[in-house]
Amino acid sequence: MPAAHADPAPTQEQRIVFQSSALPDLGGDPTLTAAQKQFRTRLLIGGAVGGVLAYGASHWWQDSMSSSFRTVNEGWFGQNTYTGGADKLGHMYSTYVGTRLLTDAFEWAGNDRETASWLAAATAWGAMLAVEVGDGYSQRFRFSKEDLIMNTLGTGLGLLMEKQPDLDKLVDFRLMYWPSSDARRLNQVDIVDDHSGQTYLLALKASGVPALRRIEPLRYFELALGYGTRGYEPNAGGERSRHVYYGISLNVAEILGATVFGDSKGSRAQRISDGVLEVFQIPGTAALADHRL
Repeated sequence: MPAAHADPAPTQEQRIVFQSSALPDLGGDPTLTAAQKQFRTRLLIGGAVGGVLAYGASHWWQDSMSSSFRTVNEGWFGQNTYTGGADKLGHMYSTYVGTRLLTDAFEWAGNDRETASWLAAATAWGAMLAVEVGDGYSQRFRFSKEDLIMNTLGTGLGLLMEKQPDLDKLVDFRLMYWPSSDARRLNQVDIVDDHSGQTYLLALKASGVPALRRIEPLRYFELALGYGTRGYEPNAGGERSRHVYYGISLNVAEILGATVFGDSKGSRAQRISDGVLEVFQIPGTAALADHRL
């Protein structure tokens, strides 16, 4: 992904500094030997897949596993599906974020950017495929082709953003999370499984449009479109509902770039901050209208 940079600004007309939002660039080490590169690459693959499976074993597959492989037709975003479709966006988001983060990690391991992005996509998609297989043998869950499709879409979107930096400057795919009242009452606060506290957003950033990014304060705002469900998982007995959101959000990364990081543009701290804010929307930084389906 492109490193944060500043537009040339010697003149008054170009006084605005534009910071691209990018996931943190870990930086590769050109002095790595082939053996070190191979070790790091294998370590990342094993660590990513093993970490996801360990999480699944501790959170989803505590019950005894079945000896037979079972599938289910879960549906998509319908009212009568078990999360109203929030879990489907969760699958897409997980592989998207995994692809973006692992691209930087594999580049740190010594791979060129192109190879790193493909390794990241394969690892993220493969880890979630392993989760689906685990679901197929679990007592509680089943293998879901819908989940597999959403995993594939998320991986593809991550690759697209890696290869289209101008699109990456314009569009962010984010999760905004605030623990749902049901999760708090049931003591089940969990950003992964508290679907009723999740809102998934696509943000179109004014800072990603050349004609708008020099306009104060417009460059700090975004158009946001989102989806979320309430009362599905977890549910303490309340009504279930699905919601489409639309409105305006703040580009917090752009604001911090002009304030907190004004004297340290392009620093590692800023790159890490930009990376986090590219995939997470801070609660309270979006004014959204709610259309209930």
